[in-house]
Amino acid sequence: MYEKISGFSDEIIDDFTAQLDAMQALGIKYVEVRNLAVNGQPKAVIVDLTADDLRVAKQELDSRGMHVSAIGSPIGKIMITDDFDSHLERFKGALRAADILETSYIRMFSFFMPEGEDPAQHRDEVMRRLKALCDAARHHRSDILLLHENESDIYGDTPARCQDIFESVGAENLRLTLDPANFVACDVKPFTEAYPALKPWLHYVHVKDKESSDGKVVVAGEGRAEWRELLGALKADGYAGFFSLEPHLQVAGRSFGYTGHDLFAKAHAALMNLLTETGWQAASPANAS
Repeated sequence: MYEKISGFSDEIIDDFTAQLDAMQALGIKYVEVRNLAVNGQPKAVIVDLTADDLRVAKQELDSRGMHVSAIGSPIGKIMITDDFDSHLERFKGALRAADILETSYIRMFSFFMPEGEDPAQHRDEVMRRLKALCDAARHHRSDILLLHENESDIYGDTPARCQDIFESVGAENLRLTLDPANFVACDVKPFTEAYPALKPWLHYVHVKDKESSDGKVVVAGEGRAEWRELLGALKADGYAGFFSLEPHLQVAGRSFGYTGHDLFAKAHAALMNLLTETGWQAASPANAS
């Protein structure tokens, strides 16, 4: 079985202990942490948790032999016209979480564009901010990788603008989290149009699917995200990174998604079936013919 399977466990339930129980029941050994409820406190965004709260979360992980694949931070998910200094200060929370939860990966974004405005007019400011984040990460810890996710309505929502980011920022600690469903939402074909342009920077993959740009989110393989073609190409090209489940099967918001226990298990099964179909892992005895 392919081991590098992770997921946004907060899509199952708020409480972190219950999240880990559910992931462990599915045989998943990694989590991508975004929103956690620990120490009996209400759910909080990962970058806003205290060091003490993060240590409690780490103890929960260690007790199960589980690990964090990435910090699912909201960094870069503000308007390009919003204040950046305070946002850069908030980024320290992502670095703190990466330290305590022992991961090198931090997911981030390239800022929402004002509606109706040409992203090109904000390009220079986007690049300035991304360079500042890369510099802060590099000065904090040399092995930190910032993983830019393609997201609707940010600067890097198309393959061309994502490529512009990686080439223009030119930072060794800036790489791509590919979200195929988010490209579908932008009327981009994830494998046909995005993958050839972006594979030099691809370092992490989010797993969900979408029926159409304005359609509902579905499990991987049931929409237009070209999952079979993408997985075949990733296998052939030697990809050895994470596949992180972000199903969004009940709620798909800008800052949060919700799926629930049963649908998360369905999304996991769909991914496992696709990995078997495309040669990533052998069929289980129950499914072997």
